Amino acid sequence: MKYGFIYDLDGVLVDTVDFHFDSWKKLANSLGFKIGDNIKESLKGISRMDSLDIVLAEGGYKADHEEKLKLAERKNQWYVANLQSADDSVILSGVMTFIARCKESHIPMSIGSASKNAQTIISKTSLKGEFTRIVGGNDVKNAKPDPEVFLLGAESLGLPPEQCIVFEDSLKGLEAAGRGGFKSVGIGKATNLPIADIVIENLENIHPKTIIELVT
Repeated sequence: MKYGFIYDLDGVLVDTVDFHFDSWKKLANSLGFKIGDNIKESLKGISRMDSLDIVLAEGGYKADHEEKLKLAERKNQWYVANLQSADDSVILSGVMTFIARCKESHIPMSIGSASKNAQTIISKTSLKGEFTRIVGGNDVKNAKPDPEVFLLGAESLGLPPEQCIVFEDSLKGLEAAGRGGFKSVGIGKATNLPIADIVIENLENIHPKTIIELVT
């Protein structure tokens, strides 16, 4: 049976988490409070507005919808400015070798990311041109844990969800994969990703065919 791979971006293929978190910390500071690493994990794999709600709750800051939109845009401007320095150094270890092996094995690939800057990030690295489609936050109406982003990725590959394997580093993303009928690979620590079909630390030293054997 033919399988396709759908990757989340941050924490799976690249690491721009610190770019994001530095921007959130700057926003919090501008509002008169600080945020700590204790909320860093909870900001992974969710939409900008959901992340903003978590940050504001941490500081006990109340804002109406209009102000939230302005705050989210302010944070994004800082984040995009940070991204200007992105290059292949943001690609996680083992990723390029894994992608090359997928191509050799004729495994089609797409991106399914909550980020509205997914295209920008990919364009600044050697990952550019490696995916059938990059589905980002601007392409969906419903954020993870809704499976829309992965369903669009599967559609771009011409495959049903049961023939696609999602790679995720967040619980929200894994929940989305499960809701959509996808098999999933958690990237990171098993204790943080209990609902994944399998968990691996990263994409180093593993062959894509091994992934397929393990989850199907």
